[in-house]
Amino acid sequence: MNIVVGISGGIAAYKAPMLVRLLIKAGHQVKCCCTEHALQFVTELTLETVSQNKVYTDLFSRANDHTTEHISLKDWADAMVVAPATANIIGKLASGIADDALSTLLVSMRKPLFLCPAMNTQMLECPSVVRNIEYLSSIGVHMIEAEEGELACGTSGKGRMAEPESIVAQMQQILTPRKAIKVLVTAGPTYERIDAVRFVGNFSTGKMGFALAEELASRGIEVTLVAGPTHLNISHPLVERIDVESARQMYEACTERFPQCQAAILSAAVADFRPAEVSDIKIKKQNDTDGMTINMVQNPDILATLGKMKKDNQRLVGFALETNNEIAHAQAKLNRKNLDFIVLNSLQDKGAGFGYDTNKVTILHRDGTITEGSLKSKRQVASDIADALEQSLTL
Repeated sequence: MNIVVGISGGIAAYKAPMLVRLLIKAGHQVKCCCTEHALQFVTELTLETVSQNKVYTDLFSRANDHTTEHISLKDWADAMVVAPATANIIGKLASGIADDALSTLLVSMRKPLFLCPAMNTQMLECPSVVRNIEYLSSIGVHMIEAEEGELACGTSGKGRMAEPESIVAQMQQILTPRKAIKVLVTAGPTYERIDAVRFVGNFSTGKMGFALAEELASRGIEVTLVAGPTHLNISHPLVERIDVESARQMYEACTERFPQCQAAILSAAVADFRPAEVSDIKIKKQNDTDGMTINMVQNPDILATLGKMKKDNQRLVGFALETNNEIAHAQAKLNRKNLDFIVLNSLQDKGAGFGYDTNKVTILHRDGTITEGSLKSKRQVASDIADALEQSLTL
């Protein structure tokens, strides 16, 4: 496989030669593309020596093999990794800025792309940097997450570039051809109409389900995302999004597509009940004293239905949002609805539940194993759930 190693101007650039050597040892051909600032930390001669190829650093250099070197490199490459990826180069790619050799190549790249963020903790936590990383992840860029440890500025925290061995291992996991897997994911709330302007709903934002869809797609898994009403967006070639409004619409979409999938993760907050009658016009208040009585009927149970449909080679994952006796309620739901494992949220945990960017979950498995997690970003939680699903699929 042909791999371009991009190097931007961070102190972690000193690790780039080792990354190049490990990629070559793994059987890949490597070419390097650097920013001018990267060459303040690692020399062009070193990179040419370890890669046995010329280094691309100047957009208009007469030494380039082609006048449009960024296009020829893009065509040559099967994949690309940027290590380190500074806040600057991440921001350029997120904004479509192409003003040097590396950023121009990145904007033209349509092959698997890996970014290895490396920067001071405060920079990594800057809202605009967080936004850029989340956006790039949502369009299919693979983020090799920065690690905790000592930083060049003398402090400790998150921001160290992942070690070259870890980068290569994560790249290999994604780039190695695998058997096609399709997973159905549900996300967000459902809205159950009362009349032309009112509905019964809940506080779900869909963040957890969208994080799951992004994480699964980043692993090369095809995802059908059935989403209730939400402002969230997702753009990944492996994600098919189906928008629905009501529980019955979500039920129809799920029961139609589940037979073609190897697994389903139902994280949507589906309304258990809906109004028995829906008015086509706004229901007007009759006077200033009378209330309103709405007769509610049950919605179809999507999770239970898929549990009955599930074949031996399929996996089904549910979510349980509880306020008391959490483990007991989740265990009962797992057994009652024929799940392979269930993800438990407790509203007693600060920073978990609806609306937060973080979550804390406990995974209960069919064999009785219970895995308790800590408070993490929803993308990190999604990674834990995806790990559990992939392990379940191999059993």
